[in-house]
Amino acid sequence: MCDTALPDSAWGPTLLCCVTVFLLGTKHMEAAVIQDPRSKVTERQDASFWCDPISGHATLYWYQQPRDQGPQLLVYFQNEAVMDDSQLPKGRFSAARPEGVNSTLKIQSAKLEDTATYLCASSVSTATRRHLSAVHKAGGFLQASFQQRPLLASYIP
Repeated sequence: MCDTALPDSAWGPTLLCCVTVFLLGTKHMEAAVIQDPRSKVTERQDASFWCDPISGHATLYWYQQPRDQGPQLLVYFQNEAVMDDSQLPKGRFSAARPEGVNSTLKIQSAKLEDTATYLCASSVSTATRRHLSAVHKAGGFLQASFQQRPLLASYIP
């Protein structure tokens, strides 16, 4: 099992970068991880999230951040190879990066317990160790929750 716990001080700058890139992403595309879509998903509906990492970044990460909790690594890729998907819920969740560039995270038949913010991040490479550092650059974020929030995707029961 991959221990992805990071001290709050390590996540602070990363999440701030996520918010900043989301708000300013259209102006600085060359330095942003781009995630799509920003749409509403209802319970029992399929959801597909797309991530375009920063050009030249070999490592791509998908995180799930339940409300009032820190981000939890779901899966990460080195180019197209899955390096760790031990935290990706089996069955309804899947992730792919077939050509080592863009990636998709899919949820089949969304459930209330899937309510979370889903984050995508990328880095040039990652160290081969069990603890992931916050040195990778993070980009835009996608909110998937059952509460409506303007400008962010929401699951609606």
